Amino acid sequence: MKTGKLYGLGIGPGDPELLTLKAHRILTTVPVIAYPTLENGKVLARAIVADFIRPEQIELPMPLPFSVARSSQPAYDVAAEKIAAHLTQGQDVAVLCEGEPMLYGSFMYLFQRLASRFPTEVVPGISSTMASAAMLGAPITFRNDVLSIMPATLDGETLRDRLAVADAAVIIKLGRHFAKVRTILAELALLDRALYIERATQPNQRIVPITELEPEEVPYWSLILIPSQTQPQ
Repeated sequence: MKTGKLYGLGIGPGDPELLTLKAHRILTTVPVIAYPTLENGKVLARAIVADFIRPEQIELPMPLPFSVARSSQPAYDVAAEKIAAHLTQGQDVAVLCEGEPMLYGSFMYLFQRLASRFPTEVVPGISSTMASAAMLGAPITFRNDVLSIMPATLDGETLRDRLAVADAAVIIKLGRHFAKVRTILAELALLDRALYIERATQPNQRIVPITELEPEEVPYWSLILIPSQTQPQ
């Protein structure tokens, strides 16, 4: 029997209208749709495309951890085998991934486990980094600038060293690490350039001056953009 095809489907940062035509075509035609669920039971990926899912499609919720060591955790092995069971039966499976599947995306860990066993196609999506710059109205880089994307989960010393030499930077995965990040930005005199946004392009998107934020209110789905200082010619 011919196996099914695995799709890593980038569905963008939250606004359903940012879904690509290709992603929409695959999403609305595959027999099986898989998506991660958070520890608190929330299902952001499915919520983004809920209006496009048909009743006859099989849904595979995948409880997945959000931690630095997640790529080696058993939950991904379990999710991969659930997907593999459908692929083996000849059913195509689309895995929903917020933003871009190959940029800090949960799909990467499933890709590592399944791509060598089944035909696989990755459909790029708009990352939260690019969407946030658009929502903030802030050009990120000019000319020969180098953009650095770094997770807030880095230890303070590493984060400080990398920010100190960055032309432009995006700090993702803020959440409980926000206070540490803000302290480092203040030490490096970067607070005036730092722009904060959470849940970019979603109905509950919020843009707040970084100095006015309460650390305990900052969600995981937030980032800080430090645009380039280079002047365009």
